[in-house]
Amino acid sequence: MNHTTRIATPAPDQAGLAALEAQVARDLDVLNLPPNNWVPPMRRDGVRVLDAVVVGAGMNGIAAAGSLIFKGMPNIAVLEAAGPGQEGPWCTTARMDTLRSPKTLPGPCFGIPSLTFRAWYVANFGEESWEALYKIFNRTWQDYLGWLQRVLKLPLTHFSRVTKISPADGLLRLTVEQPDGTRTLLARRVVMATGRAGAGGLDLPDFVDRALFPDLAALAPQPIDFEALRGRSIGLIGGGASAFDNAATALERGAARADLYVRRAVLPQVNKGRGSTGPHFHHGWDAIPVAEKWTLNVYLYDQQAPVPHETVHRALRQPGFHIHLATPTHAARREGDEVVISVGGGNPREVRHDYLIVATGFAVNPAHVPELAEFAPDIARWIDVIGDVPPGLRRAEIENFPYLGPGFELQPRDADAPPELRHIHLVNYGAHVSHGGIASDIPGVVVAGERVADAVLRSLFVEDFSAIRQALVEYDEPELLGTPFYVPKAGASD
Repeated sequence: MNHTTRIATPAPDQAGLAALEAQVARDLDVLNLPPNNWVPPMRRDGVRVLDAVVVGAGMNGIAAAGSLIFKGMPNIAVLEAAGPGQEGPWCTTARMDTLRSPKTLPGPCFGIPSLTFRAWYVANFGEESWEALYKIFNRTWQDYLGWLQRVLKLPLTHFSRVTKISPADGLLRLTVEQPDGTRTLLARRVVMATGRAGAGGLDLPDFVDRALFPDLAALAPQPIDFEALRGRSIGLIGGGASAFDNAATALERGAARADLYVRRAVLPQVNKGRGSTGPHFHHGWDAIPVAEKWTLNVYLYDQQAPVPHETVHRALRQPGFHIHLATPTHAARREGDEVVISVGGGNPREVRHDYLIVATGFAVNPAHVPELAEFAPDIARWIDVIGDVPPGLRRAEIENFPYLGPGFELQPRDADAPPELRHIHLVNYGAHVSHGGIASDIPGVVVAGERVADAVLRSLFVEDFSAIRQALVEYDEPELLGTPFYVPKAGASD
């Protein structure tokens, strides 16, 4: 059976969705969510200061923003560079048919059953459709996330790209590009929920000639005009899921041939990432000693993730699909209107294609995050904390991951770092070495949102403790008013 073949989905049931939204309102009311704002208001030079800005409105941004609001911190803003329905990769550059994760994962639901993906799906399409669903289609997941944004009433502004974050005398100043111009915001904390590419961009190997771009080559997680590749020969570098997805997509859109050049002689077989999920990994990962955490990350990095079997079958259904194992790529260059790729181990050769797709994943390095440029030299990375490790345990690919605190906060490299650096929380792929998969994969998204909100709450409570304590002293609601035991304050009228 082809599990990814789309089963006809009935039209959304508006009455069912309305009933679910009424249930959500009841659940939040019963749980007294959201609570009142407890953070003392702050202004700087007459300008309102936000308690937090969440950069990104995908699943991690939703989880972080919702958790902040549910902990009594509604004075926030959520800024999203893309337009509505385009947040994250699901309907833009993610080219698989379905999510990799099973449909039973609850999503960023904050522990509330009526906010789960399953509750939303059944309300829209019915129980029978849920039972028939194999895995979640990308568009369906995007629609669910959009519903969460709306039902949670997140203070979300689309088409708002944060281009710079600067220290501002104990605060953070954000430069934000919007359609009507550039504006600045002041915030006490910033949560960067910017996805896989948000911690250093895309990985482009040195052996790929930059002159190939943009007309003869693209990176896999970028927009690609597949219609323009009809009848063409496509070369792909990489053997992961993204390489298979892009090859299948190109062939389904009419490409004549797609050749994958894979360094490995055998594809990875076991998904160790799936084995490293669950409450113990999600909640215990950050408690592991630094040395043990490093060796675990090295192990998982070396194992790599296999291509999902659904993705393999999708590619194999295309007669123009060809895979070349044990065929490393040494160089890729332009020659006229063709791409010339030098490949091969013991039998090196050159192959020619009309177009090249580089599917070599994501890079992580704080120095390559444009909005963090003013902080980058002072951000601690894992290479700064692991010390002298045996050569067999050095992995350049993960040494530049930022070394994060327990609430995803950036850590200073030395005592000269600006103190505002600790007020930036990296809830994106850059957190993977410090916190495991909770900031990059669906199974742990709720844990990530809760953890960063807890960290922001604790730090603001400490900073504002004097004002909070004074408000407690001034709190004067007499409990015994109307009883025989009420004693009015001296000078107070009855």
